[in-house]
Amino acid sequence: MGTGGVELQGMVMKASPAGEFDRRITLLTKERGKITAFARGARRMQSTLSAATVPFAMGTFQLYEGRSAYTCVAADIREYFEKLKADYIGACYGAYFMEFADYYAQENMEAGDMLNLLYVSLLALEKDVIPDERIRYAYEVRLMVQGGEFPSDITGDETLQLSTRQAFYHMITAPLGKLFSFAVTKPVMQEIQARQDRIRTRLVDRTFRSLDVLDSMIRGLGAE
Repeated sequence: MGTGGVELQGMVMKASPAGEFDRRITLLTKERGKITAFARGARRMQSTLSAATVPFAMGTFQLYEGRSAYTCVAADIREYFEKLKADYIGACYGAYFMEFADYYAQENMEAGDMLNLLYVSLLALEKDVIPDERIRYAYEVRLMVQGGEFPSDITGDETLQLSTRQAFYHMITAPLGKLFSFAVTKPVMQEIQARQDRIRTRLVDRTFRSLDVLDSMIRGLGAE
């Protein structure tokens, strides 16, 4: 790109209207972490940025840097996660994953590992082979590890079953390509959920609207 232009790899985590035809987006980028950008005219139907500046869109974004925000002028999107967005429950999981990533992401800090984690997690949800709850808790644990907040001594906590400690160890250390490839019994999964819910509540100083919606939906499905 020309003077002042940058090309960043990233994913749209949030999008909202700005003015009459523009769109304000929050991007998680490999090179610069979380950034805010404006896409001029993106809400016009004929705009080439219309489909590229919505949540879940992942690819390469061409931007110009301003004093307080970027301007997105073009994008080459390689993944829209359309199948995931068409599944209401899957889309809710995805929205929570992005909201949680938004909490930990920082501006002007390389975020390649976080972007890769978000990508493989959304891809696993979309493939619908691994149980959603396993993906969710593995994602939560690994994101908190990346954020420097997850208690590493959990693997030595003898109040937990050995299988639960082994599962936590896997979630903390496994390569991203194998993050979800662990099998647990229902009682172990329940113990993972209970402990991770307490850890998240204790260490994360905010609630997530998307998680409230997701948990409400799951409870509703369980009552049917």
